[in-house]
Amino acid sequence: MIAAPLGCHTFMTCTQSFRIKIKSPSLTELREILWTNRKPVGSVDQVWPKLYVGDESVARDKARLSSLGVTHVLNAAAGQCRINTGPRFYTDTEVVYHGVEAPDHPEFDLRPFFSSAARFIDSGLKENGKVLVHCAMGVSRSGALVLAYLMIHQGLTLVEAITAVRLCRDIGPNSGFLEQLRQLELSLRTKSRQITEDINKEEKALSP
Repeated sequence: MIAAPLGCHTFMTCTQSFRIKIKSPSLTELREILWTNRKPVGSVDQVWPKLYVGDESVARDKARLSSLGVTHVLNAAAGQCRINTGPRFYTDTEVVYHGVEAPDHPEFDLRPFFSSAARFIDSGLKENGKVLVHCAMGVSRSGALVLAYLMIHQGLTLVEAITAVRLCRDIGPNSGFLEQLRQLELSLRTKSRQITEDINKEEKALSP
């Protein structure tokens, strides 16, 4: 059972052994999962315990952030030509800031930021904080980074991560980001398989 945020429905997941047998979904299949029965999105939603996805307006509303108890902000649209908040914007608050300068273009390679963004989210949650991940609309860039976090640190498959988030917010990473998330899933599977093989080899070596 995957834990879902308060106010969202829980759902059953596959067993780990069953997951390994499932092939990675195609981009067409992922788009169908993302875009079926969509609902209008608000400025911010909790998509995982203490993890929020939102838009620019909530990121700039310090009073709202305070009322939500947000302690960490990950800006997935940082930069002078985008949402130029930066750490100085939050100097009069307790907010810890991290920025990713990413345009919402399918050609942009977001993969180099997956691990660092996921670590930032994980660190904030482990400090018993609340993390807001935002971009301009709270749909594509922020959605992609949250999916990467759920895959890297929570062990979810890409489909499971999308399903979990969509219980509370209709995200929609662009086609380029979706393909990069597919590649991340394949990389994580390969790494997990290698670790399992290494453990099995060690156990065989130690057995009489």
